[in-house]
Amino acid sequence: MAFDHRKPDSTSSETRAVPGLGPGRHFAVVTSKPEDSLNALKRLWQYFQGYRWQLIVVFILVGFSSLLMLAGPYFIGKAIDEYIVPRDFRGLVRLLVFMGFVYLLSSLFYWLQGYLMVNVVQRGVARLRKDLFDTLQALPLRFFDTRPHGDLMSRLTNDVDNISNSLSNTITQMFSGIITILGAVVLMLWMSPELTAVSIAGIPLTLLVTRLVTRHTHRGFLAQQTILGNLNGIVEENISGLRVVKAFVREESEMERFEEANQALREAGVRAQIYAGVMGPFMNVINNLNLAIIAGVGGWFATREIVSIGTIASFIVYSRHFTRPLNELANQFNMLQSAVASAERIFRVIDESPEPPDAEEAVEFKEIRGEVEFRNVSFSYQRGVPVLKNVSFHVKPGQMVALVGPTGAGKTTIVNLLARFYEVDSGEILIDGVDIRKIKKESLRSLLGVVLQDTYLFSESVRENIRYGRLSATDEEVEEAARLANAEQFILGLPQGYDTILTDGGENLSQGQRQLLAIARVILKDPAILILDEATSNIDVLTEKHVQSAMLNLMRGRTSFVIAHRLSTIRSADLILVINQGEIVEQGTHQELLEKEGFYYRLYTSQFGLNSSISVPDS
Repeated sequence: MAFDHRKPDSTSSETRAVPGLGPGRHFAVVTSKPEDSLNALKRLWQYFQGYRWQLIVVFILVGFSSLLMLAGPYFIGKAIDEYIVPRDFRGLVRLLVFMGFVYLLSSLFYWLQGYLMVNVVQRGVARLRKDLFDTLQALPLRFFDTRPHGDLMSRLTNDVDNISNSLSNTITQMFSGIITILGAVVLMLWMSPELTAVSIAGIPLTLLVTRLVTRHTHRGFLAQQTILGNLNGIVEENISGLRVVKAFVREESEMERFEEANQALREAGVRAQIYAGVMGPFMNVINNLNLAIIAGVGGWFATREIVSIGTIASFIVYSRHFTRPLNELANQFNMLQSAVASAERIFRVIDESPEPPDAEEAVEFKEIRGEVEFRNVSFSYQRGVPVLKNVSFHVKPGQMVALVGPTGAGKTTIVNLLARFYEVDSGEILIDGVDIRKIKKESLRSLLGVVLQDTYLFSESVRENIRYGRLSATDEEVEEAARLANAEQFILGLPQGYDTILTDGGENLSQGQRQLLAIARVILKDPAILILDEATSNIDVLTEKHVQSAMLNLMRGRTSFVIAHRLSTIRSADLILVINQGEIVEQGTHQELLEKEGFYYRLYTSQFGLNSSISVPDS
């Protein structure tokens, strides 16, 4: 089974395939350019600019902590030269007590800067997470049609958490490392320029290797986060479609699919961590070699009384303070690369174009008559593949309009355009004579009530799921809506009645029960225009009769659009639009269309098993 290859991120970056998944199987991974990484880092910094004073305090504390730690080796050398060699143990005790105070104060500063830094990072990351979630709410449905939902969830969770975990330690440790290195170099030069020259001889080699390694670490971390998003997409799809998996006995196939993705993530993770892990051992080799050289050269200097034994001891510790931060800086830089890779993935979503904003002259509708008109409307989900072609019709206020036709004819697309879930390519859609593009989206959708074929319920109580139609509704109004939808009987049979908590998507209810709650939700909203997309398709025949009665009461006096494959449910429609291949091929009442003996007549007779030569009575 090949993996789902959805539209990759639309950036200037290059896209490459991650190998290791077998023939014909790969993940598309977007690799960034250096300028993309730099831009992502600058944008990430903007989320923390509002906490500038807190960061200044953090850096001051880091500076004090680092300088106090640097004072330790100096006192060690002084203790050897002035107290241990002369055997002044009383003076040594006093110095040790003072050194203990210095280290304790340094630890206190270190704890304070860590506490402040965590708060700053968490606040900045919270803003980033909110911006990403707000962006997802503002993006058009077209965006979600082309992206795996699991990958989007991964960006909101894994990538944001990766930034949080990386920055909490990286920024302060990098700053501390820089101060420690500079301070150590200054003190080493003051103590012995000759030994200092010996100590820093290996720096050019360290910098060269660091540069070579970091070129690969960013690519590795970006690939790792991308494949992790794809893996989450597989998990999300598999859990959501678990019934289908079991019904088609595809457990083994899905396990193989997951295992291949899991192995791809493992291989990407290994590659990323290998590059990131090269620096530690390499720096340890340089550190140990450096120590041996300092000890040898320092001993030779000591025999000639160029430096004292205490100075050599201090120098050895300072060399550790010099080389260890270099090692940590390399590791912290790798963590920063990982955070930047996650930031790039997040900003790619944030940079997506949101739904077109309301026009400046857009108006707000409080009440409408419900007159709807389509004028030469054309639309396509993909450029060059038209779904609707010059569709035109007129609906009078209060009329019930039925949309019928074969699957894929464009019925659902018509109601999606009416709700402005998508924007028309050409033509106009008018409500009460006003182009819907001149009506504020929020105002337009507040006037519509939509019941979809696939109902989604939230992990809340039954009562709150119904109240989603109108959040200000009272408990009495919620229960009345449930009665009108004929849902109260099964609700009262639930363990806690209206207060029963539903599992994700309402999985602890039958499909028909979920549909009844969706109908109750729309009844509670009391919209001016109803859109029923196969609203009763998942309800048994007996329940359907009760629901139809409730829906007819609800539709009375309201403009209603009903999509139905069961033609028996739309016989009483004021207008039936017969759609085929994106065009309205016929329109009229049920009886008028039967008398034409055209496309609708063939649909009707084939559905009810009637011979085309038999006269169909008026219903």
